[in-house]
Amino acid sequence: MNILQNIKENQDLRALPPESLPALCGEIREFLVKTVSRTGGHLASNLGAVELTVALHRVYDPEKDRILFDVGHQAYVHKLLTGRREEFARLRCLDGLAGFPKPCESRADPFLAGHASDAVSAAVGMARARTLRGEDYQIVAVLGDGALTGGLSYEGLSDAGASGEPLVVVLNDNGMSIKRSVGGVARWLSAARTRPGYLRFKQEYRRIVGRAPAVYNTLHQVKEWVKGQILPTGFFEDLGFYCIGPVDGHNVGELENALRWARDLRLPVLVHVVTVKGKGVPYAQAEPERYHGVGPFDPVTGELPAEEKDFSACFGETVTRLGARDERVCAVTAAMETGTGLEQFAEKFPDRYFELGIAEGHAAAMCGGMAKQGLCPVFAVYSTFLQRSYDMLIEDIALMGLHVVLAVDRAGLVGRDGVTHQGSFDLAFLSTVPGARIYAPASFQELETMLERAVLEDKGLVAVRYPRGGEGAYREDHGREDATVLRPGTDVTLVTHGVLVNQALEAARLLEERGVSAEVVKLNLLCPPALDVPLASLGRTGRLLCAEEVCRPGSMGMTILAAAAARGVALKASRLLDLGNGAVPHGSVEELRARLGLDAEGMVRAAEKLMGTAGEGHEKAEA
Repeated sequence: MNILQNIKENQDLRALPPESLPALCGEIREFLVKTVSRTGGHLASNLGAVELTVALHRVYDPEKDRILFDVGHQAYVHKLLTGRREEFARLRCLDGLAGFPKPCESRADPFLAGHASDAVSAAVGMARARTLRGEDYQIVAVLGDGALTGGLSYEGLSDAGASGEPLVVVLNDNGMSIKRSVGGVARWLSAARTRPGYLRFKQEYRRIVGRAPAVYNTLHQVKEWVKGQILPTGFFEDLGFYCIGPVDGHNVGELENALRWARDLRLPVLVHVVTVKGKGVPYAQAEPERYHGVGPFDPVTGELPAEEKDFSACFGETVTRLGARDERVCAVTAAMETGTGLEQFAEKFPDRYFELGIAEGHAAAMCGGMAKQGLCPVFAVYSTFLQRSYDMLIEDIALMGLHVVLAVDRAGLVGRDGVTHQGSFDLAFLSTVPGARIYAPASFQELETMLERAVLEDKGLVAVRYPRGGEGAYREDHGREDATVLRPGTDVTLVTHGVLVNQALEAARLLEERGVSAEVVKLNLLCPPALDVPLASLGRTGRLLCAEEVCRPGSMGMTILAAAAARGVALKASRLLDLGNGAVPHGSVEELRARLGLDAEGMVRAAEKLMGTAGEGHEKAEA
């Protein structure tokens, strides 16, 4: 690490002679493998972006210029080269270095980046602000090619090209988002990759025209003819971009030349860079999907720990069985086949499996179209990505009463991916969708039962929300009940849902040892809210403690308090434990629960405080 350890600031990197850059890139890859093997994180995408990031930092000043990464999981090298090398020991750990760009962490991170396809829109906004404020800095947006499967990219590209604002879009084209990219754009890029001669032609053309502008009219027709022979379409140029590439994404010298050229044009420019995901590490390069996002692993062999069954795998098995029972059942996902457990369904029913790329809004609207014509689509999507589908859930599904099932994966705390990935908001926004039903299983068996109800029995929009990871000690199945009392008590009603029931039951056991009798109420149907059981319990205990991994607005705790007031249920005290405004940082799920008071010990403390505040009004916890 002789070169890397001496890079303290951008000037150190720029001062390096070109011949030392391959060695530096090797050291960076070694550092990434060593670090991520200990902490977990996004490996293959960063290995593929090493030379590109080095070149970007030699051409641009990250402290002054604005380098936006879309999506942010390819930004580890950027963080490494902007003074945060020592912090990588606590990458994605509580109070440590975030796994995505984070403006509060460094001025070199100009924009929060955890979801795909928005960098060009943000870049255009920054460019217009620069013009209006009369400031002088460069703006470059770095897109993975998977981002081009999201419609927001095209809204940004269309406006950027027409704006005439000087900015650069770097298309980091490795043929993948997490899996290999799908759709027509992927095929277009594949064709473009085979034609590197176009860049050489444009460089020579610009050299000649720069010296003899009078020949432009003649050469322009020649250029257009050659372009038509080399590239399959002038799509980006038709949008208003000056296009450069394809460029070898693992040759720092070529990258620097292309980026300097793009910067100096003072126009909207797109630089097409071809990279290899997992580059330089044999096991990651051979299986880039497997090493996209990983936990700790053996840095020498790449061996990953054996995976235990989780809710995603249980969902995949269940929806495959339901697909065998009913040929109307189809599975839809947005670039998350492996993450959502749909490999088995895809293999068994390829004609009924639809992988749409990073296009959650399209996926929801398409499900509406499928349902309108008699199919039963099941859309498997992470909670945090489902946010992009909100308008379509209302306009294209709910208002027509269409039967679509949402398998809402990663609901609640997800841990180390942090604030952009915590499943905080789905209950709040889904409960506003007309006619929606929302189930919350706490065990694999409940997931199977509730999914069967959602697919084969219910009507309209139905969501089944479940967490990342596996089940706890609770293995029961109350999936046919809307709410249930798991443990009777007389002093306090402890209401919860999902896997947090494990912490609630443990808290009730600890409270019993301390002389407090807690009644544990588990909510299985969250919308429309199943209120009879918790309100009956409150009529007996008079004290509410509600614990849930959702943001407070729209939470079940708020719903129960409102219902208790409306029905005249007198409460001695109440306390809500939840995710507050939903902006929860990165860290392990266990650490975050402890900090938020959502572990068993936190619930015990809250319940004991409730017992001490009887007759003093309601006390609500700060999340």
